[in-house]
Order: sequence, then structure tokens, then C-alpha cells
Amino acid sequence: MDGSALNLHIGTEMAAIDAAEWDALAGSANPFISHAFLQALEKGGAVGGDSGWDPMHLLLRSDDGQLLGAMPNYLKHHSYGEYIFDHGWANAFERAGGAYYPKLLAAVPFTPATGPRFLVRDKRTDLKTALAKGMETLVEKYQLSSAHINFLPSDDAHQLAAAGWLDRTSIQFHWHNQNYADFDDFLDHLSSRKRKNIRKERASITKAGVTMLRLTGAAITQDHIDAFFRFYMSTIDRKWGGAYLTHEVFTQLGKTMADRMLLVMAEYDGNIIGGALNFIGDDALYGRNWGADIDIPNLHFEACYYQAIDFAIEHGLSRVEAGAQGFHKVQRGYLPVTTHSVHWIAHDGFRDAVARFLDAEKCGVEAEKNHITMTSPFKAS
Repeated sequence: MDGSALNLHIGTEMAAIDAAEWDALAGSANPFISHAFLQALEKGGAVGGDSGWDPMHLLLRSDDGQLLGAMPNYLKHHSYGEYIFDHGWANAFERAGGAYYPKLLAAVPFTPATGPRFLVRDKRTDLKTALAKGMETLVEKYQLSSAHINFLPSDDAHQLAAAGWLDRTSIQFHWHNQNYADFDDFLDHLSSRKRKNIRKERASITKAGVTMLRLTGAAITQDHIDAFFRFYMSTIDRKWGGAYLTHEVFTQLGKTMADRMLLVMAEYDGNIIGGALNFIGDDALYGRNWGADIDIPNLHFEACYYQAIDFAIEHGLSRVEAGAQGFHKVQRGYLPVTTHSVHWIAHDGFRDAVARFLDAEKCGVEAEKNHITMTSPFKAS
């Protein structure tokens, strides 16, 4: 896409893109779209190579070479590590004789957290439109089945839906800080039964002899990274899943993003036996991975949810994003919110079928969200 003022380029590796240029557009609010995070995934081998994630980052430059817009983007050869499930679409399209893969995906790999996908100068909507048109052009040029943008802000999703993209909604669980003075103040806003249950769970960790450590910045050592990777792998093994992230990814993150990381570690009998990894944004804490060597009742709740709430209150963050799945999160103060992804389907007939599916799915998502909200642990206002 070449115009008198804008030129679209493809970046096949973050290492070849100037970090200062990229981060000037990305800003500091969301850690996952930073140059350092995306490069750690590439340098650590989680994307690129034979991973099925081929980097095709979109770079929108002016005629004089200034970077005006950018987008983390990949040519995908499967649908793993996305958290927006379209395997059913792929199967249906391929049964009809089509080739669903490869497809185009603008997203942060392995990270189901809403954040900017259109990184543009001065929030210009014309630059966002140019990037979206760039994706459409690539779909046509390479005869791809589709383009997808996952976990983008609702305003951008609605703008693209008006331009012909299909909007898909999902549910995640977030905790919202109502200017609580401390954790007890948060508990005071819960119903009596839920308040007592959380206190009982937290007390059981102390009674078990577990000490919780919150580490960030220089306090995170390579030994902590090594231990956490062991926990991560043990969780993967128990869930019979695939280990998307490598040891080198965590090592790179520890080297380049320690100040944006909160590593909650559980110490028992002088040893670190479990932990949860979070990333710190300007106004939010994002829970990502967790694991433990020893199965201690309620340790998961303490490490992943209560320590995150404590940290958010202490640092004045407005919310904690705990990701999708897990009705148990609601009883601990994390309520459902709607997330968005958008999809450009090239084949007219297939597009119509997906649109019908999404209309029905959206009704179900809203009904589920309303049902979950009715089980809120908070006192009636």
C-alpha cells in the first residue's frame, strides 16, 4: 500500500525495528506491546522459526521515513496460543474445500490481555484505518483465508465493525479498585460469607508455614526466573498442554523487563515452592502464569489473586486482569467484563456463516455475563 504520504512495510523481526521508534508509538500503559516484550518472545524462540508464528509486523511510514503507525502482526499456521478459539471455523472451511491456514493475526502471542493493537501517532484514526486496510491488502495479495485482531479496545473494535470486520466478544475476569485503603477495606465491601471465606483462605497459608514474597526489578534474580520456569512447566505437564514459552523467553524478560514484572513467590521450609508472574502497566496489573512444586490448599488463590489485589491497592492501580476462565474468580472479587476481537473473512459465503455464528454466540456471551454478575460477592448497593 503506497500513497503520497504513507507507505506500508513488513518487519520480519523485532530486532530490526528501532526500539525507541516502536515504543514512542506503543507508550508505557500496556507492557505487552512494548518492543522488549515482543522481542523477548522472538529471541526466546516462542515465535518465529518452526513455531507457526511468522512475524510480519506492520510498519506505516511517511515519505520521509518517520514511523507513524505499527502493529504486532503474524502469519499463523495454526490457532494455538491465541485464546480466541477459531478451530471450528478452520475445520468447517477445510471441510468445504478451503485452506484456512495460513491466516493473518494481529495480537500479542500467548497473552489474552486487551491492549492497543493499532500503535499510531497522536491516536489518529486515519492511521488505524490505513493499518487495517493494510491487513486486508495482505489477505488479498497472499490469498489468505482471513485476518484477525485479538483483544483490542472496544472503541477500535466498533470502528472496524462499522468498516465491515466481524466483531466477536468474550468474557474475562477483572478486579476493580474502588479506591480501597487496604485489603481489609476491600473485604468490607463483600458479603459476610465471602469475606469470611477469603480470610479463612488467607489464614490457612500462614498456618501452613508459607511466606509470600513480592519481587520486582532488581530483586528478581536468575534463580527466581529458573524456579518460576520449573513451576510453569509443572503446570503445563499437569494440564496436558503445550509449553508455549521457553526458558529463554523468561530469561530475556527478566533481563529487559524486570521493572515491569511482579513475581509473587511462595517460600516454604526455606525453599521457593511456587509462584505467580504478573506484569505491571501504568494503571493495571496483569496476571499471566503460575505454578507450584507442592500442592498446598489455597496457595493458588493467594499467589494469583489476593497478592495481586494487595499490590494493586498499595500502588494505586485501577484494576487487576486475571484473564479468562474460572468461575471461582468471581467469589474472590473478580467480575466479568467483555473483551473484543475482530475478523476479516475473505470468502463471502464463509463470512456469512461466521457472521451468523457470531450473532448467536454474542447473545450467549451476554447472557452468561449477566448470570455471572448476579452472583457478585459484593454487598448490594
